[in-house]
Amino acid sequence: MQRLGLNVDAYKGETINITQVLYDIEQLAATTGWERDPLRVSEKNALPAFRRLGPRGSHTAKAGAARTTQRQIYLSGGIHGDEPAGPLAILKLFQQNQWPDDLGFWIIPCLNPGGFLLSRRENEDGMDLNRDYRSPKTELVRAHVAWLNHQPRFDVTLLLHEDWESSGFYLYELNPELKPSISDAIIDKVKEVCPINTSPVIEGRPASNGIICANPDLMKRPDWPEAFYLVHYKTPVSYTLEAPSDFSLSTRVNALVTGIRAAFDVCKRGSGS
Repeated sequence: MQRLGLNVDAYKGETINITQVLYDIEQLAATTGWERDPLRVSEKNALPAFRRLGPRGSHTAKAGAARTTQRQIYLSGGIHGDEPAGPLAILKLFQQNQWPDDLGFWIIPCLNPGGFLLSRRENEDGMDLNRDYRSPKTELVRAHVAWLNHQPRFDVTLLLHEDWESSGFYLYELNPELKPSISDAIIDKVKEVCPINTSPVIEGRPASNGIICANPDLMKRPDWPEAFYLVHYKTPVSYTLEAPSDFSLSTRVNALVTGIRAAFDVCKRGSGS
């Protein structure tokens, strides 16, 4: 499996029709038992979002309500418009329609459709949404925070990204309560379909076997990514999955889907949180 050698100074790979991808996901969700729970940015703008609770869940579960007896998984993609594998991985999951009945799911397929229309990391106003979650300035992140605050707490959150510079797949784990980790289970499965970045330092942080386990002092950083907000307010543990953009798009999508399914398998066995 060879690197493409396309990405010099920035992502130079494939682009996607995000409007069509989101339409396809909505059509599949409507026919496979999902409940729409749109993220309303304004009166005229809402992002597709969905939830699906198994037999032990409650469709009325909201923030402040009693917890359901099933584990809740939050999954998001597409916060950067030059990372197409995330929305495509979520589309593939909807196409496969193999969701464990004993888990609850909350999914936002694409948080930055404006960025995808421009094929760039930032949104249409030039803002990096994934640095706006501590004191949100963008209308979309404010709406996303409000949406999250109306949901129950999640047991695990999975955030789908790409890294155009990386030599292989890796992940960030935020786990301040030191809950049982599912990082090794994810890496063990992904390495069957995609190279792993085994560098001892990734993105300036110590890493081991493709895993960055960092628990920084969140209050010292002003520019929170989505993962920081989630682990501070909504979940005990968050995993950011980073597919290597310099491999084929199909390889990146397969890596993310494989990592997600590995996480599902651990969660349904009752560990990982």
